[in-house]
Amino acid sequence: MAQRLLYVMDPMCSWCWGFAPVVDQIRLDYPDLPIHLVVGGLRPGASSPLDDAARSALTEHWEAVTIASGQPFLTPDDLPVGFVYNTEPACRALVAGRVLDASKLWTLVRGIQYAFHAEAVDVSQTLALIDLAEQAGYRRKAFGAHFDAQLTRAAIATDFSWSRDLGIAGFPTLLAEREGQLALLANGYQSSGDVLPLLQRWVTVGKGSA
Repeated sequence: MAQRLLYVMDPMCSWCWGFAPVVDQIRLDYPDLPIHLVVGGLRPGASSPLDDAARSALTEHWEAVTIASGQPFLTPDDLPVGFVYNTEPACRALVAGRVLDASKLWTLVRGIQYAFHAEAVDVSQTLALIDLAEQAGYRRKAFGAHFDAQLTRAAIATDFSWSRDLGIAGFPTLLAEREGQLALLANGYQSSGDVLPLLQRWVTVGKGSA
């Protein structure tokens, strides 16, 4: 029976960082259940630096995620001066990693998420992303080539389009797919106590119909 999870996210989305422990628990509890990562694009192509008002609003947002999830954060004020909140490069890095070696992808996901939210690294910068990919186990030269490849740019456009066509506007979104049928497990941040029982019921139904 063909089944998998579809995880739609953006590595620079703070609620996706808050949701990371839930995904980690799912991977631990269901090691044989594939999870396909889809990048949705939170702020692709943004070009204006964050002003003081935007940093203040983002601070409140990050504080809310900290309270809800317990995940570590610095503050938006720790981000570099002139920081542009463009999430396309980080999303493209995940697509490149997905194509190159999916077995290392989750390490890369976590590396980018932690670097941005907990270390205030500007992960919109190519060199920062290549450094993180190397730390995740990818070969630096090969990753850099895939990151800039036209096929990768086409793949990320496909991911963005798929998310929009399905009406997904918020991240994280977790879907369960069985024989082409989709079931919604999470639309926006949910705790493990909310998501795991839903997933368990979906898995149980699948075993009963197998």
